[in-house]
Amino acid sequence: MQQENLLFEEIISLSTEQINPNTIDIDLVDTEEILRMINNEDKLVPIAVESEIPYIKKAVEIIVESLKIGGRLIYVGAGTSGRLGVVDASECPPTFGTNPEMVVGLIAGGKEAMFVAQEGAEDNPQGAIDDLNKINLCQNDVVVGIAASGRTPYVKSAINYAASVGCHTIMISTSPRNKVIDMGINANVFICPNVGPEVIAGSTRMKSGTAQKLVLNMLSTASMVRLGKTYQNIMVDLQQTNQKLKERSKNIIMKLCNVDYDQATDLLSKSNGKVKNAIVMKLLDVDYQQSVKVLEQSEGKIRKAVQKLNH
Repeated sequence: MQQENLLFEEIISLSTEQINPNTIDIDLVDTEEILRMINNEDKLVPIAVESEIPYIKKAVEIIVESLKIGGRLIYVGAGTSGRLGVVDASECPPTFGTNPEMVVGLIAGGKEAMFVAQEGAEDNPQGAIDDLNKINLCQNDVVVGIAASGRTPYVKSAINYAASVGCHTIMISTSPRNKVIDMGINANVFICPNVGPEVIAGSTRMKSGTAQKLVLNMLSTASMVRLGKTYQNIMVDLQQTNQKLKERSKNIIMKLCNVDYDQATDLLSKSNGKVKNAIVMKLLDVDYQQSVKVLEQSEGKIRKAVQKLNH
């Protein structure tokens, strides 16, 4: 009973569980005013995330260095937080041409939890350890815990276990940093955009979820840019897994290489469907094998390859 009382006190003290005075009358107003209340609260989220950029920067630098030596970026979460991690991980291969194993999303309760809540899964610390062991966690990996409250047992366990293995660890929470640090989480970096009380008290799929999504976008996108997955601000390692992406690939080659549709199609064919190689082939006037060699010497970065040629 005493343990339950302590847990109750801990939970009700969370910022996400507080009553938001700005939306106290949300059940009395008309539809448009409900929407304006939600929108006004959402406007606070990017500002909260902005204040965390110094910590997000540290996290990106850790992720980049780990990926360079063959490590993986592993997101771990429960409920909404877990789903956001899985979504970000699943979008990296088609967007940046990464191996599906490079960025991994784990959610408490497994794949079924993506669609149907798995009751009690988030309260299972051993479940996190088992899930990490199933994917052969190693010390080169980076484990990113995602939990609005910062106290989710599954996430906390994952972070602490990863740290014990020698992994770098990152914690994303929308609770105040000092409170999250005091929860006994062994993270190298704490990213804590403090979004304040939710529109609907305790509904962390709202502002907290939006803040987490913004942070995950920044972590994965900035890391991939640093790894040479873009040329200028254009994705050049995308995979042509559907017709839309095939046509997007040709359009990218047309824009960056100043060629017409047929020439872009020909370049894409000669580069074995690799947009980055097609661009290098045209810009540096080399064949496919030479483009592979040039990119290897330039850490996969087109801009670096072009600069080398100019010098």
